[in-house]
Amino acid sequence: MESRMDFFNWLDYDALMKILLCLDDPADLVRVSSVSRSWRHFVVTNGLSRQLCIKMFPTLQRLDHVVEPSRCVKDITEVGCSRFVEDENLGVEHRAFAFLTRSCKTLPLRECIGEAISASSTDNYPDESVRNTLEPHERVGRRPSYWSSKGQNKSAVPETLVYKLASDICVVSEINIKPFQGLTSSSCAYFQWGSPIYSAKFVRFRCGHPNVPMDGPMSEPCDVCPAEKFTWTYTSPEFPMAQENRLQNFKLPDPILCIGGILMIELLGRVQKQTMDGLFYICISHVQVMGRTLSPAFGVEILEPSGCFTLNALSYEPTLPEKPSPNAYLQGRIRDLEQILNLLRDQGVVVEEYDWNGDEEEVDDEFEEDFAL
Repeated sequence: MESRMDFFNWLDYDALMKILLCLDDPADLVRVSSVSRSWRHFVVTNGLSRQLCIKMFPTLQRLDHVVEPSRCVKDITEVGCSRFVEDENLGVEHRAFAFLTRSCKTLPLRECIGEAISASSTDNYPDESVRNTLEPHERVGRRPSYWSSKGQNKSAVPETLVYKLASDICVVSEINIKPFQGLTSSSCAYFQWGSPIYSAKFVRFRCGHPNVPMDGPMSEPCDVCPAEKFTWTYTSPEFPMAQENRLQNFKLPDPILCIGGILMIELLGRVQKQTMDGLFYICISHVQVMGRTLSPAFGVEILEPSGCFTLNALSYEPTLPEKPSPNAYLQGRIRDLEQILNLLRDQGVVVEEYDWNGDEEEVDDEFEEDFAL
């Protein structure tokens, strides 16, 4: 019978660690831990999955511990051995980090913005609210859709937009921003000579978490965003922004694991004056945040005042983005129609009230066919 040699038995600890830490694909580390019990024991007890995760996402350095809520946590007095509890915890970490790294690489890219929270200033609130930047179309009804800062005499005054992401743990890889351009039709109330584009000179991004819980949907976005409301754990380099009316792509140097689900866009420097008042403005039509949401597989709990966090491993089943529901599509179209009716009423046109929900059941089947795969 052919004899085989397990090189784990021939190499010292430092050599093994140096070799295994060269792996940068989580799938390779999973394969290593599947070779034998001794190899798995080495990977698990030395926290190699955790070290690989931290190498990919430095924000994980603030991790306090991992929890599997579905597992029954046993007290040391029940099992009679602290070593057993330690091994159980290491096993939990290994499973969680192995699945986390896999999810970060395999889940499809999607839009990650959940809600608009605030802007550092708004010129005409709420008509030019930061919430308008979530609308992909440049116009809603007959009105242009954009956020506008207040005017400033100095071009160096910055502005910030803050968003809540779709989950409290997301991998963010790129942000797309479209500056607003003044309308070109002289028949429009929003006409501006020269069709100026109100971009910023540079843009920078921060990721972090709120210092107080933000459960449930947000109310109407506000103009004030106190710095003490959030803790920022990542700051990107500055990117130049072109003075062009197009969706501009800003790709981060490396994907970022946003713990806490808050993203801030810093708009640095102003380039365009408004001819009416001679002040500098920044106006944004649309914002996209592209990445991978790790909910519902994972959740986080921020531990104040340290700023560390607990990672909750809720499921090890692969999750895909939900299909848009017909009702959600209908409600979006209804909101557009309601805005058009409000514009007509403002101009003195008499419009009869209509029950938007009355025919919902009749059209559901039609939209279900549109959204069917």
